[in-house]
Amino acid sequence: MRAGTLAPGKRIRPLLLVLAARDMGCNLEQRAVLDLACAVEMVHAASLILDDMPSMDNAQMRRGRPTVHREFGEDVAILAAIALLSRAFEVIAIAPGLAALQKSEAIAELSSAVGLQGLVQGQFQDLHEGAQNRSPDAIALTNELKTSVLFRATLQMAAIAADASPLMRQKLSYFAQELGQAFQLLDDLIDGCKHTGKDVHQDKGKSTLVQMLGVEGAERRLRDHLRSADAHLADACHRGVATRHYMHALFNQQLAMFS
Repeated sequence: MRAGTLAPGKRIRPLLLVLAARDMGCNLEQRAVLDLACAVEMVHAASLILDDMPSMDNAQMRRGRPTVHREFGEDVAILAAIALLSRAFEVIAIAPGLAALQKSEAIAELSSAVGLQGLVQGQFQDLHEGAQNRSPDAIALTNELKTSVLFRATLQMAAIAADASPLMRQKLSYFAQELGQAFQLLDDLIDGCKHTGKDVHQDKGKSTLVQMLGVEGAERRLRDHLRSADAHLADACHRGVATRHYMHALFNQQLAMFS
């Protein structure tokens, strides 16, 4: 569990949660914000452990080290992923400083992102339809399920901690959708790059938007999603800019590596 969760990584989702909560006026001295961020990272780590399994993506490297199933065995990897998922929901349930309704809403957001309308469905589509010829819309739907839904849950949990309005939560949902599409396009673009800490050419044989649109077309589409994401975020969190600065710095750094 520690190897899968604490290995050096970008920690994008927990950072987004903390920054967005602060931009919405949340007091970060409230420990619950950090607990929510940790829960999101545990769910993400569990999903990576399962995605890397031989029966799925059969990945050998993750975050610059052997994948969990390679280091500890497939049996331990499966159990670690289940334990991380369980622990994530426990952390939310016992988080101090959150009202009971806030806890139940946060658990509902995160469990929905993991389940049939989220990561599970996205991985299923990727495994069973990824090698087929698909339309751009079909690929975008898989990308949304694989990536956008967990970003959406992350930002909704930040909004719950900050007691944000329904309108702000809706705008954050739009932001998460665009961010997820941009992030998945970035991941596909750097698939063949070294120094990413994971296997290269993991998308070989899959239908991706990079394969369909070409590198330049995919990069243009990525930047379109980024502009749209930025507009939604600026509208939602007009009082703070930390989240926007982080998003731009993250993508600029990764695109520079790709270039």
